[in-house]
Amino acid sequence: MMRQQITADIRGKQMEIRMFDIGVNLTSSQFAHDAPEVVARAKQARVTGLILIGSDIPDSEQALALANQWPDYCFATAGIHPHHAKDADNSSLERLEELLSDRNRALVALGECGLDFNRNFSPPADQERIFSQQLELAAKLKRPIYMHCRDAHKHFIELLRPWVGKIPGMLLHCFTGNREELEECLELGLMIGITGWVCDERRGQELRQLVPLIPDERLLIETDAPYLLPRDLSPKPKSRRNEPCYLSHILEVVALLRQQSPEQLRDQLEQNCRAFFSLTR
Repeated sequence: MMRQQITADIRGKQMEIRMFDIGVNLTSSQFAHDAPEVVARAKQARVTGLILIGSDIPDSEQALALANQWPDYCFATAGIHPHHAKDADNSSLERLEELLSDRNRALVALGECGLDFNRNFSPPADQERIFSQQLELAAKLKRPIYMHCRDAHKHFIELLRPWVGKIPGMLLHCFTGNREELEECLELGLMIGITGWVCDERRGQELRQLVPLIPDERLLIETDAPYLLPRDLSPKPKSRRNEPCYLSHILEVVALLRQQSPEQLRDQLEQNCRAFFSLTR
């Protein structure tokens, strides 16, 4: 009965939902020709703001430039993704420190950084080196850190653990791990970002079981657009490109899984986002 009631509430109040997308790759070439329209659709869909992810130095500079086009609506991160670790050198880290030291109010976290042993676009040793250096930089500059981990949990936790308490906030975005990995991340105080992966009845089954275990104050949601278009969207978009305007669907699914009303969850997520990224508007 509770599930039926929540579903009814979702259908009846969908247009009232407001939420913040904490993961958008607006610098992707998939958005090269219509980024303003993408932002406009997000606003029309009652998304209250976007975090634009930086994945290397040029990309981080571009994310910041885009964020400055929509002040107080778009914010940016700056970091070196594990895919780009092999190309990073001392000058890359120096430029990253310059960006983060500037305290531009649109730049709200260090990242995306971490480990990805699934594709190994960069050798694991390079990934671990660059991740460790960014952890050190986040602690030095007192910046929250925005992280990625795929098929590398053991090494990720080993590198992260010494910095717990020294970095003001830690977020693992696009979580797709198992229960043991989730519990270890929560034990270390990490915020957990959930994407449209949870809407995939094939790959997302385990995640659907884990979502209710995340404490209210540790949860965030994101599209990771243009990737991870929710598989169960209906009607299906003509394009397979994901956009922030679909965030409400992810919120609805997460609310249903957690046996919460979308309004209750929305308010908590908004509070979590503003606290983690120190958004004052």
